[in-house]
Amino acid sequence: MGTHSHLGPIDPQIQGRPAYGIIHEFRKALKEIKVDPAAVHIWRPILSRYEPTLLTECENTIKWSNDFVTRQLKSVMFRKEPRKNATDKARKIVKALTDFRKNGSHSRHIEYEECEKIGLKVRSLEKDFGDEFQDLVLTVHHCFMHTLMNTPSFKLIENQIGATFVKMQLVVGAPQQVIQQQQPQPILIR
Repeated sequence: MGTHSHLGPIDPQIQGRPAYGIIHEFRKALKEIKVDPAAVHIWRPILSRYEPTLLTECENTIKWSNDFVTRQLKSVMFRKEPRKNATDKARKIVKALTDFRKNGSHSRHIEYEECEKIGLKVRSLEKDFGDEFQDLVLTVHHCFMHTLMNTPSFKLIENQIGATFVKMQLVVGAPQQVIQQQQPQPILIR
């Protein structure tokens, strides 16, 4: 990781909404309604925005995300360690990265020192790899950031022979029509 690098939490999104946040909101509503049944009137319009299967979808998405990260940590980062150690370390890291109350937001930055503290094996881009490699990494980063921020592109995939797949959001401008209302004509009663 570079000096300005950061990791984000494991925070699966469903249609742009955090799965942990949705579950948290449902639990909060249930707790408040149990304490005061009249609170159902406050929560009804909020909860009515959610489709019936959303909670199950959130739970499945969270489980899939956590299982995926756990498997990757065990088979890649901790592959040379005894199985029990690798499993324990992976679970500890996943627990830290999925702590919704602590992380609070999809955009929370987890810095180098905290990554080390939770058990991730990280190396310093500047200290461990030197200026030339740092320049190469930053060049690639800046190219991707420029492309993603200044074009309708939102996903880039390049293979080992340099062929690139670019996924773009289609932006369509719709003409706006201005409708002028006529002033009502007075009715004369004689």
